[in-house]
Amino acid sequence: MSVAHIPKAELHCHLEGAADPALVQRLARSYNIDVSHIIKDGAYVWQDFTSFLKAYDEASCVFREPKDYRLLAYDTFSRLAEQNALYGEVFASPDHAARMGLSYEALIEAIVDGIGDANREHGIEGRIIVTCIRHLGPERAERVAQLVAANPHPMATGWGMAGDERIFAAEDFAEAFGIAGDAGLGLTAHAGEFAGPQSIRDTLDHLMVSRIGHGVRAIEDPDLIERLSDEDMVLELCPASNTALGVYKKVEDHPLPALAEAGLRLTLNSDDPPFFHTSLENEYALAASMGLDEEALLDCTRTALEAAFVDETTRSKLLRRLDFEG
Repeated sequence: MSVAHIPKAELHCHLEGAADPALVQRLARSYNIDVSHIIKDGAYVWQDFTSFLKAYDEASCVFREPKDYRLLAYDTFSRLAEQNALYGEVFASPDHAARMGLSYEALIEAIVDGIGDANREHGIEGRIIVTCIRHLGPERAERVAQLVAANPHPMATGWGMAGDERIFAAEDFAEAFGIAGDAGLGLTAHAGEFAGPQSIRDTLDHLMVSRIGHGVRAIEDPDLIERLSDEDMVLELCPASNTALGVYKKVEDHPLPALAEAGLRLTLNSDDPPFFHTSLENEYALAASMGLDEEALLDCTRTALEAAFVDETTRSKLLRRLDFEG
């Protein structure tokens, strides 16, 4: 089944992780940075989750000035629009930008400018989820959360946590999530990807999220599936990512169909698309190959728009577009 015509929405995409290798190489040349060890034959090179994180961090180092992030955001949202996406959210990491000497305010304004450029050209809406990096520790997360709370921006509407899920406990980040929640930001966190169902339980217990990034390991715990359903929790599924990183050996092993059968609220997302040789359209195609029909795919888009960290006026407009185009 072709999915090109289906209106789509993305809630789980890391901005630097969406950088096309050609763009990274171009910027690397301009800053005299050698990226040949992480990009070969036009593709990113990594072997496992740890080396993926390292390649991601090294690719991120080419984004050094506001103009670089503006270009990256424009390119990311333009690509989404070409895939018939109505809306997208991107994870932005102040920690990555700070390494390059870029302030939080400059980072956000640059991304906002890039989203605005894509909106004017393609009509796509977008917002920013500011993220802390789990493996950098809870104290760093709290500092970033305080920075976000002290510098509100109408386009920076969410707070999340990415990074290595195997390091630190969810409850260690309760203070950071409390600061972000009190600032009015929507909350999401990666859980149940490389760590098992207990990681999801701990996230639900301590971080007060309305969405879970990945969450696929919930399928191993029927009681947790029931809890996710009872709490109306939204899962940000990324099948190609889970397969590329070895959470599942092949896409046919992915629990998406079982999660759908359980009645959970699901969305489809590309995570770090060029790293995993995927796209948002490909994620919808993978879901179709796993048995989701067009109505179910449209339900994923509707769920994403309903769960988006966006103002109600914009949400209503997006849902009307979905009803018209779907």
